[in-house]
Amino acid sequence: MQYLAVLVWLAVFAGVAVLGYPLAARLFARFRSRGVGFALPVALVTIWLPVYWLGKLSFGPLTVAAGVAVLVALAAALGLDRDALRNGEPRLAGDLGVDRRVVAETAVVFVAAFLLLIAIRSVDPAVHASGGEKYLDFGMLRTLLRSGTLPPEDFWFAGESVQYYYGGHLVAAILTYLTGTAPALAYNLALAGFYAMLVTAAYDLASNVAAERGVDPRLGGAFAAFFVGFASNLATVGRLLLGLLPAGIRESIAPGIESLPLSGEGFSYWNASRIISDSVDGATFPTINEFPLFAWLNGDMHAHMMGTPFLLLAAALGFALYLTPADERRRRLSLLAVVPLLGQFQIVTSTWSFPSVFGVTYLALALAPADPTALLPRGAAERIRAARGRAADSLGNDDTAARALAELERLVVPLGVVGALGAVAAVLAAPFLAGTMTGGSSRTIEFLPAAARSGVLELFAVHGGFLVVFGLYLLGRVARDRRWSLALAIGAVAVVTVALPLDVLAFTLPLLIVGWAVLRFRDAGYETVLIVAGAGLVTIVEFVFVNEQAGPLRMNTVFKTYMQIWVFWGVAAGAAVAGLVGRATRAVRGADRPALGRGVAVPVLVAALVVSTSLYGGFALSGHFAGSQDPTLDATSMPSWYDESELAAVDWLDRTADGETVIVSAPGTGGEPGMYSWDAAIGASLTGVPTVAGWAHEVGYRGPDAYYGRAEAVDALYTGSPAEAASVIREHDVEYVWVGAAERARYGTDLVNFSDRAGYEPAFVEGDVVVYEVTASELPE
Repeated sequence: MQYLAVLVWLAVFAGVAVLGYPLAARLFARFRSRGVGFALPVALVTIWLPVYWLGKLSFGPLTVAAGVAVLVALAAALGLDRDALRNGEPRLAGDLGVDRRVVAETAVVFVAAFLLLIAIRSVDPAVHASGGEKYLDFGMLRTLLRSGTLPPEDFWFAGESVQYYYGGHLVAAILTYLTGTAPALAYNLALAGFYAMLVTAAYDLASNVAAERGVDPRLGGAFAAFFVGFASNLATVGRLLLGLLPAGIRESIAPGIESLPLSGEGFSYWNASRIISDSVDGATFPTINEFPLFAWLNGDMHAHMMGTPFLLLAAALGFALYLTPADERRRRLSLLAVVPLLGQFQIVTSTWSFPSVFGVTYLALALAPADPTALLPRGAAERIRAARGRAADSLGNDDTAARALAELERLVVPLGVVGALGAVAAVLAAPFLAGTMTGGSSRTIEFLPAAARSGVLELFAVHGGFLVVFGLYLLGRVARDRRWSLALAIGAVAVVTVALPLDVLAFTLPLLIVGWAVLRFRDAGYETVLIVAGAGLVTIVEFVFVNEQAGPLRMNTVFKTYMQIWVFWGVAAGAAVAGLVGRATRAVRGADRPALGRGVAVPVLVAALVVSTSLYGGFALSGHFAGSQDPTLDATSMPSWYDESELAAVDWLDRTADGETVIVSAPGTGGEPGMYSWDAAIGASLTGVPTVAGWAHEVGYRGPDAYYGRAEAVDALYTGSPAEAASVIREHDVEYVWVGAAERARYGTDLVNFSDRAGYEPAFVEGDVVVYEVTASELPE
């Protein structure tokens, strides 16, 4: 049956993508692929938008059906030949264009990525609590499937709506309804679907960027799929190289970093995601510098992962704008009209990447060949040009000054356009934003202390592979007689910025300045826009961060931003490497002696890059599959450390509960049971049935007073008088009281025996687990 589920999901993905193709083909009409790699994300956003709004009235299979109906209607309107349809002959519009070879290669990429993730998840399918957010993510999916309206009830804070971005989980719930799959299977199938969409989007965008540059599109797409879907940072190869050095030299170069033997013995897939750290007052705080392979190998279905295919959809819209001439004003405005809708989706799906949607749109407008003022009403554009002319006159019509004014205009005008688009998106997402902003949790944007900034080695370990590629690529865009002087200038910048210390600028300032310059004054394409976008994000997180409950200093800021950087740079690197290889191939064919040397050196460098960034995947996957048991996709097939009685109680609650059921269980706080403990709020997390106070993540959503107030009330229920317990039960309409491993560990001998109290009847008993059904009328007043 699980093999059948895999086929059903692939069939549903194919069907939804077919319906999404007319929309994608209209959006990406200038793409070589006509946007076939984005057909599925486009279709899912199209379904999601009406489901999200109608779900505020009622959410369920009928709401999903309404979303699909909207997609079908749009697909018919945009994809069918209207004249033929009037004659009763439905057929595709003649200008739609379907390249079967491109469709086939895109399908191969999607299916290969999907099946790779299915294989990975099948040997470690469980949504266990340790080492990640699977309890949160599975609980979000389950509570959505139990909910009758949106937003769903918070399964860790009964009686209140979720304060977390749930848009990606809503996509997973929509797919669960469309496929008719049990949630335990849907979790891993949806996870594989998000990964496949990301890899396919990277392939499609990079292939089109490469094609626009006259480079082999399949090579660009293949490299992008590799960099986004499989490559890692340089931490693993760095540790291997350190292992070859004498101990004294190794410790002087990288103190405290554990080396790795060539055999990979002792390798942990975890370490490469904890390179960037913050150091303040002698204390070191780790951040989370994830990349896609780590994230999907770890198996969370987290917001920062689910948002990535749609972030690349925003980048693809930017590329479509970049390609559209200024005189096609209507088309440019049509493309821009889609951006706020995608922005609203991204706010609810992964709020952290919402600014990047508009950031990449801004860069596409500012750096495109087309004049950005052509987007404005004619009168406004004329006034801006007249103001520029007057300013140039006042400066004596100096050519340099006039050019500077034109460039300033190019910076400012798109800022106003994109600001207006962002405001529209924020208005559309206002119901969600109002809920998250009024939850009681404090978030402030602050400057990062200088002592906490990343060092050169940290930055190179994480970004070094990309930096080598981009450095070579951008130098190749510069006039040959200026390359050495530019290289010396970059070296000087590196020395000065490291000495300040502003280490990050040694890497990103050259990318920002040279990237912008070659786009405006030399020969570069959209891959360089993505280079600039990623460099901007790397720079920002070294100077400002969001101070919030989720971790010390910028842990969460790096966590949520670095995945965005990776996907932007992965696509850019794919197109750039394909360009470097293409130039090297031409050099070998042309074959003067210096060109021949370059033609040989580039493939060697590319091979070294691919090998060095593949070592992590090789070690991680070999360890992942070693000694695996019978494969399954059942997310509730838990590891051996889980108590079977607890899992039996979860199954019982899942079968018994309805949409009104509320339980109470021990809070998952810093004591017993702590967050990431298997028994912490296990009933709520694995069924979506709300508990009064679940994991202490709620502090980040609602503030400490709200959460710890509830936690104290729950503690009183389990250890206090009958009247105290009755007060909590009536306030939250509790139907079941859970007494299991977590409650016995937290309360010990203070745990009351509910069997001795009126109003509590054992409804489930197995091992040391008892779930009591409450009869409120029998409780004391």
